[in-house]
Amino acid sequence: MDKQTAEQQVKELHRLLTQYNYEYHVLDNPSVPDAEYDRLMRELLEIEKAFPDLVTPDSPSQRVGGEILSAFDKVVHQIPMLSLGNAFNEGDLRDFDRRVKQTVGDDVEYVCELKIDGLAISLRYEQGLFRQGSTRGDGTIGEDITSNLRTIRSIPLRLHEPMSIEVRGEAYMPKKSFENLNRQKEENGEEPFANPRNAAAGSLRQLDPKIAASRNLDIFLYAIGDFTETGVTTHSNGLDLLEKLGFKVNKEREKCSNIDEVIEYVKKWTERRPNLPYEIDGIVIKVNSLEQQQELGTTAKSPRWAIAYKFPAEEVVTKLLDIELSVGRTGVITPTAILEPVKVAGTTVKRASLHNEDLIREKDIMLGDHVVVKKAGDIIPEVVNVLAERRTGEERQFSMPTHCPECESELVRLEGEVALRCINPKCPAQIREGLIHFVSRDAMNIDGLGEKVISQLFSHELIQDVADIYGLQKDQLLALERMGEKSVTNLLDAIEKSKENSLERLLFGLGIRHVGAKAAKTLAQRFDTLDQLMSATKEELTGVQDIGEKMADSIYTYFENEDARELIDELKAAGLNMTYLGPKPVDAKNIDSSLAGKTVVLTGKLEKMNRNEAKEKLEALGASVTGSVSKKTDIVIAGVDAGSKLAKAEELGIEIWDEEKMLQEFGQ
Repeated sequence: MDKQTAEQQVKELHRLLTQYNYEYHVLDNPSVPDAEYDRLMRELLEIEKAFPDLVTPDSPSQRVGGEILSAFDKVVHQIPMLSLGNAFNEGDLRDFDRRVKQTVGDDVEYVCELKIDGLAISLRYEQGLFRQGSTRGDGTIGEDITSNLRTIRSIPLRLHEPMSIEVRGEAYMPKKSFENLNRQKEENGEEPFANPRNAAAGSLRQLDPKIAASRNLDIFLYAIGDFTETGVTTHSNGLDLLEKLGFKVNKEREKCSNIDEVIEYVKKWTERRPNLPYEIDGIVIKVNSLEQQQELGTTAKSPRWAIAYKFPAEEVVTKLLDIELSVGRTGVITPTAILEPVKVAGTTVKRASLHNEDLIREKDIMLGDHVVVKKAGDIIPEVVNVLAERRTGEERQFSMPTHCPECESELVRLEGEVALRCINPKCPAQIREGLIHFVSRDAMNIDGLGEKVISQLFSHELIQDVADIYGLQKDQLLALERMGEKSVTNLLDAIEKSKENSLERLLFGLGIRHVGAKAAKTLAQRFDTLDQLMSATKEELTGVQDIGEKMADSIYTYFENEDARELIDELKAAGLNMTYLGPKPVDAKNIDSSLAGKTVVLTGKLEKMNRNEAKEKLEALGASVTGSVSKKTDIVIAGVDAGSKLAKAEELGIEIWDEEKMLQEFGQ
């Protein structure tokens, strides 16, 4: 076969195999038997083997899994992948509806979708070709798992239209695939996966794509990252567009004209949930109008225009054998129920949180009681109530101690708190927990320095505070259990690498009370260096967005403490970076531009630059660029063939610029 004939045959085989794959995996309506698909695939592989330069990224042959990776690269989400707020009952849903209507008025339509229990992912396409896929990660930074996602046959490698777009979805493992996988694991003497969600996440985070390819994963797409270039005005239109482009979108979605219809949808799928071929853990409810979504906006963590209704947790009965006490890094004493092992929502549960002494009293929990256990949000085990009628008289009362179980210091209950707390700053448990927090993934992320290793180092008195981590020597580590030459070398390299972390990781790792990962990043962006943050006044701290008085007090008090300042000096001496290394948010107040602080909408076709370039320049001048026109819009920049957005701007009396005026503002 000559090259020209091979090219023609490859082109036709691409067309046929892509069509048959789409029919089978997306439409669930195959038009040819599996044997015919397999025959055509073998033919394609033979031609590509003879003519390697004809292999393209969108070839159907590229789904089998490529080379083993050494690690996953990081991916920054241009538009954050926010998590959703939760609703657990009808009252929560009605509260959500009321909050929405307080902002946008009574004319609201919702879209309800099944909440697939899987792994949230982002897919990026350029001119219709699949270029990159990533995990949600922390919502801002995920991991590049493109090679693994290519193995999911319902993800198109080429769209039906040559569109550049970023879309979001949920990768999952169907129940049948999960059962087959666990059966294989048990036959091989391996530990089975606890549930399909863990199986899907574990499959997509394999460094060998061939493993992911063997797991028969699937996906449903549920959102477009940026609607600006799409021309759609509602979320439901966006889902229709995804289907048109060749994506698999869940068919069970439904538009609801009011909250009563939403509640009926929730009730229907609460009953039908067990009959689905995949796991769902709730219902997602979204405001349909993109303009109203824009008006509602988001909090630091979640959109105000969407909520996730979580199904009532599965409840089971077991016996409470004992209550164990633990001391957290802030000194809080937490009681934990030790249970007779019982299966709940797909996993075996042996422990459940009891939160605090008040809860034990309120629920009248006794040692030896039969108790009802559930998983809150299908994740965290908790004791719901006691079956007092099953008591035999052998049950025993439980009393919280008056002194710390670790250091024997007297426990206190601070004003306004329900928890008992050990306030001894030298309490070994608090120090150990603080060390574990410091090296955790969201903090300094020191790979290989997990809870067991930290506990060993602490018990051998090799580390007493976080600064000691940076003075560890090879011979000290080799003397520990299960620490060989290679693991010690890798650990020391990870410790050294952590010195280069951006400031927000160190701030979070220090464990300042009330300062979470997001607040740490906000502070790092605002003050740039640790020295500047340490010298900030309470007024300067409360002037930072999302930093309230309680957090400001905590930060100020922490850095006033002489021990804390001494620790910072030790970390500086060890060579840790004390500067924020990430992108700085644009502060409109500091920009001398007529666009600073303005909300701008681009519409129509621009002739002298593309829309992304224009958006970047506008944002650099302090503008906030949004996708829809509302009363909050300050300026609409209208290009050629501007349509409904321009008409709405004129109707609302919003200032309108043409492209020429925008370019003048750019100095071009």
